[in-house]
Amino acid sequence: MRITVAPSAGFCFGVRRAIKTALDTARQGFRVEMLGDIVHNEDVVRQVEAAGVRKVDALGDGRGKTLLIRAHGASKHIVADAQRRGYSIVDATCPMVKEIHTIVDDFYTRGLRVIIIGDGDHEEVQGIRGQIEAPVTIIDSAENIPWEELKGVDRAGVVVQSTQKAENVQAIVNALKPHFKELEVCNTICKATTTRQQEIKTLPKACNVVLVIGSRSSANTRRLYEIARELNPRSHWIQSKDDIDLAWFESAATVGITAGASTPQGTIDAVVGFLEKCGHF
Repeated sequence: MRITVAPSAGFCFGVRRAIKTALDTARQGFRVEMLGDIVHNEDVVRQVEAAGVRKVDALGDGRGKTLLIRAHGASKHIVADAQRRGYSIVDATCPMVKEIHTIVDDFYTRGLRVIIIGDGDHEEVQGIRGQIEAPVTIIDSAENIPWEELKGVDRAGVVVQSTQKAENVQAIVNALKPHFKELEVCNTICKATTTRQQEIKTLPKACNVVLVIGSRSSANTRRLYEIARELNPRSHWIQSKDDIDLAWFESAATVGITAGASTPQGTIDAVVGFLEKCGHF
């Protein structure tokens, strides 16, 4: 059996940068806290916590402490509150997400209603929403558009959660267009997400079995799995080699592997190594 690993599988630039920032900050001896996980991957979370970065549920007395802003970004309110409490700030927000923040600020300045296409409860979307003090509409699907929120709005600007599926974005934009005199759309799906989604549209067709590696809390991994599953029912979402069932590979000649943007290379290598040791590859 032949194993094919997608070229883009694993860490994207933003995740790699955030982890390096966290570890470098901890090595300098600072008392580092962060609100939530650095990225959506349990192995990475453990690595960062072992280095001395402490995850907290709420901000406290920040004197002598550093608040690390995670890869997903944060609202302006959180940053301002942390500074008032005495924290110094180290910003590990993905540069692609920071670009979305800039676009939202521009839309607001020009008087456009901001629309975010994305998952409303995701940290990235909440951070984007928190860049302006004005009503923001969040849409997750073309079937779930809150038209009441948009009643009377004729000028709007659209940004996109960086890990959204392109097809979902297009369907929402198509549904919105007839209802606005002016609709400015910035497709802010990041390049890493686009590349992965393009690869996963070919891998399931070329391989008998597909493994998608990543945390259950990872939005971009979930979308990779959804695309793969639509194209090949023998697609499986795993977090590590321990989730593999060898029965999946019965009568299979090829297996394709991809991984979410926050999946460490070591986890991918362990999956490949496990399969090779099974003697079927």
